[in-house]
Amino acid sequence: MKLELRAVVRLGVPAVVLAGTLYVGYVGYAGDRPVPVPPLGPFLHPTTGVWAVAAQDELPARVALRIPGTRDSVRILFDDRAVPHIFATRVEDAYRALGYLHARFRLFQLEIQTRATKGTLSEWFGEQALESDRSQRALGLAWSAERDAAALDSASTNGRFVLAYADGVNARIDELTSRDLPLEYRLLDATPQRWEPVNTFHFMKRMSYTLAYGHPDRLFERLTERVGAEAAAALLPLNSPIQEPIVPTGRNAPRFDAAPLPPPRLLAADHVATGSSAVGVQTFAGPPPGGMAATQASNNWVVAPWRTANGHALLSGDPHLDLTLPAIWFEAHLVVPGQLDVYGVTFPGAPPVVIGFNRDVAWSFTNTGADVLDYYEETLDDLEHPRNYRLDGAWRPLERRVEVYRDRKGRVLAIDTLYHTHRGPLLFHGGRARSMRWTVLEEESAVTAFLGLATARSVDEWLRLMQAFRAPIQNGVVADRAGEIAVISAGRYPIRPAGKPGLEVWDGTSSDSDWLGFLPPARFPFARNPAQGFLASANQQPLDPATAPFYLGAWWPSPWRAMRINQLLRADSAVTREAMQRYQTDPGSARADLFMPAFLDAAKRQRAAGDRGPTLALAARLLEEWDRRYTRDNERAILFELAMDALADATWDELLDPDDSTGQRRIFTPPGSVLASLLRHATSVWWDDRRTETVESRDAVLAASLVAGYDRALEKYGAPGEGGWRWDRVRQANIYHLLGYRSLSALNLPVPGGPGTISPLEGAGTEGASWRMVVELGPEVRAWGTYPGGQSGNPASPWYTDRLDRWIDGALDPLLFPRTPEDLPVERIVATFTVRGGQ
Repeated sequence: MKLELRAVVRLGVPAVVLAGTLYVGYVGYAGDRPVPVPPLGPFLHPTTGVWAVAAQDELPARVALRIPGTRDSVRILFDDRAVPHIFATRVEDAYRALGYLHARFRLFQLEIQTRATKGTLSEWFGEQALESDRSQRALGLAWSAERDAAALDSASTNGRFVLAYADGVNARIDELTSRDLPLEYRLLDATPQRWEPVNTFHFMKRMSYTLAYGHPDRLFERLTERVGAEAAAALLPLNSPIQEPIVPTGRNAPRFDAAPLPPPRLLAADHVATGSSAVGVQTFAGPPPGGMAATQASNNWVVAPWRTANGHALLSGDPHLDLTLPAIWFEAHLVVPGQLDVYGVTFPGAPPVVIGFNRDVAWSFTNTGADVLDYYEETLDDLEHPRNYRLDGAWRPLERRVEVYRDRKGRVLAIDTLYHTHRGPLLFHGGRARSMRWTVLEEESAVTAFLGLATARSVDEWLRLMQAFRAPIQNGVVADRAGEIAVISAGRYPIRPAGKPGLEVWDGTSSDSDWLGFLPPARFPFARNPAQGFLASANQQPLDPATAPFYLGAWWPSPWRAMRINQLLRADSAVTREAMQRYQTDPGSARADLFMPAFLDAAKRQRAAGDRGPTLALAARLLEEWDRRYTRDNERAILFELAMDALADATWDELLDPDDSTGQRRIFTPPGSVLASLLRHATSVWWDDRRTETVESRDAVLAASLVAGYDRALEKYGAPGEGGWRWDRVRQANIYHLLGYRSLSALNLPVPGGPGTISPLEGAGTEGASWRMVVELGPEVRAWGTYPGGQSGNPASPWYTDRLDRWIDGALDPLLFPRTPEDLPVERIVATFTVRGGQ
């Protein structure tokens, strides 16, 4: 996959053309913030300008390095996938080397993600980034990271590792010359900041924000205002209407809860109290953009030896996150004889291998999506300039912090005074103040836990280490060479007063509203060596409420992916590693299996009842031709998807936002599992579109939606059979550069999959499989994997997108796992770095 910059460089076009291509054509964005155009003079400098990027040699055959603090020499061998195999005699030295490599290959990525958490992007982007910076600081993420860093014991094992990692990052920064500066710094006319150990905690808070900031409190409040509490509780259910939980129940099929939806109690638009759902210094928080469940699409599963073809346990890791260039992961192998031998993917910004394997154990994670955040209505002594808040009849002092925001020239853009109660940050909106308690802002444990997992020698040991994990709550699957398999949903689950769910805003004036503690590890969702011989998680509800009636969260993602994974595993009693790989991009759809027959049956009944319209018959015939698989060349999936869109529009008219002048935007769209449950009630009042004079039934709405889907397809993509309906022409994956520069991005990628498939493709296509891995735990551990992009963050590097084509095709590369430097085939070694000891 050749991008614009690499193509220009390799064709030998003069440097001035390259510079002009980047400078004149630069229309990049950091999120929605326009990136400033760099000063022309430095950008075109003959020796240090932009074309120096193309001349950078990231992997010369031999390099001698100096990393301060390194006690013994370290040898780093890069294989032909640019994966570093770090051989050291001390663990600290191995992590120093990893820090150096993260900075050598991903320096800009390290800094921009740290700035995003610290709320200092305005120092690069000016006022365009101010709102984002104020929001991040108001959430308390940086404040929390600073507390965690201050509590770090530099003499502890993990403290030494974090400090050693920082040494490595700074060693690379210190050796940089103007010719070595990454492209993005040139575009921003900026220089790298030194790396502080606190930045590792900033990064981990950022990941927790991505994975654990979803919460239903404000959404439930708005829904109650719109349709009444009973209907709101059904639309935002505590339990998924389709039960295919992580912890097996002994059933061989999902369980459907077909309870009818209570009718809506609509309020007049002018009586609906609405408010901003964007968090900021002066706003309450709502769900993150896209809703809580929208970004949760990771998968993992393990298969016991007795269900595999070769008698060894198999593990699949398939985490889905934002797709970016450079990629979110950096692949590495660290070896310290007798202490550490771990392979997998790391986050640039932190030392641990997060998902991977060692000589005995393999593991992977998906996000649990539990409810770990609550709001409390507070009473202050002064709303404008508060000093105290009311608690149990007495005034207690607020903790204050002054935040100053500056632009790239150091000018002050804004000053905020932030406040904390004993629960957490205080947020203001509409003359009210609410505090927020969020587990992510409390003691950090992810770095410690991930570092420990690397040395686990059995499933037992791995599970013990996971019991100390706090946030973000994760579904971890694990397997070992002894044939043991297990899953655990580990982290801090709040226990609320009287066992209540976390769907309300609590009374902040009483300590009786405070959390009572956390669920003990013995009650974490957990399964080991189940009778079915496999375990799978795909962000679905961890426990069937029929067997475990206590609150973990609400608004669980529809379990389509879990249903499909379990369907495939139930049908295969001799699973191979090739099958595990195929399953990761399987185009089948449990969602389509359920809704497509509903469309066709409704069309048949409507025609029998007298609907003789030719379009309904044609649309039904075309849909019936589809095999319900989202392959790249199919020409019917788009008809189904457009019909599903029309079905949501027609069904959820009661949820239209009264503040939206277009009349098109909904407060939210209920999960597909709720709509699937509604299918079982043909005369529910929810089927009636209150904007029309007719009282619609289920079949009428389904049939009309199928016709509307056909009409939209015809309008947007032309007649069927002309090629415009091909799935790979209407839906693609899009992987944007971190600054949004299109010519440094990989766009319109034809990948299989659709909404609800194991590898889902929906929306703008900017989220997807960030790392795919299959591990076979035999006498010698073998593994295969890939991620979208490459090891390098330099767009001119051959290692920038070298893995992209195989990722698109669902192919995995064999992962080299040598015990010693001599075990790595010489012909596979492309570079050798040596770090001298005694420094």
